[in-house]
Amino acid sequence: MHKDVEEILYSEDVLKKRVAELGAEITKDYAGKSPLLVGVLKGSFIFMADLVRSIDLPATVEFMVVSSYGSGTVTSGAVQIIKDLEQDVGGKDILIIEDILDSGNTLSYLKGILEQRGAASIKICTLLDKPARRKAPITPDYSGFEVEDKFIVGYGLDYAEKYRNLPYIGVLAPRCYQ
Repeated sequence: MHKDVEEILYSEDVLKKRVAELGAEITKDYAGKSPLLVGVLKGSFIFMADLVRSIDLPATVEFMVVSSYGSGTVTSGAVQIIKDLEQDVGGKDILIIEDILDSGNTLSYLKGILEQRGAASIKICTLLDKPARRKAPITPDYSGFEVEDKFIVGYGLDYAEKYRNLPYIGVLAPRCYQ
């Protein structure tokens, strides 16, 4: 797997430090509240696990499985909910946790659905923000890193369900997906 990565963008140590900083910022901003942390699977699971441990609040956790990519490298634009939330979000402060904000289609769709369901507030925390590919008018409230328009894997991010278990984030060699 490591031989398929052209360049390491963020090492394990850099990721750990930035996630701790995000956790501290979220703890401060949500002081006195009990936010519902909604992880968008599968990509967010490693980031979310580390982030949740760095948030010092009585938060609850939920997950959604949403897809707009399939096994490709470019979003199809059609968002499909594969697994929905198990609890009512009415009146709750929600923090959506995502691995990467790319086109913005998925998060824009999710945010709209959660607003319709009566959430008190909705914010977005993404590990990676890729504004060059943005199609929907959405910006994260919390962002770990801004990345260039390259195909990246590791730390939960995949290509065709592979590379999620890399402990760093790196650029996937084009020969792996062309």
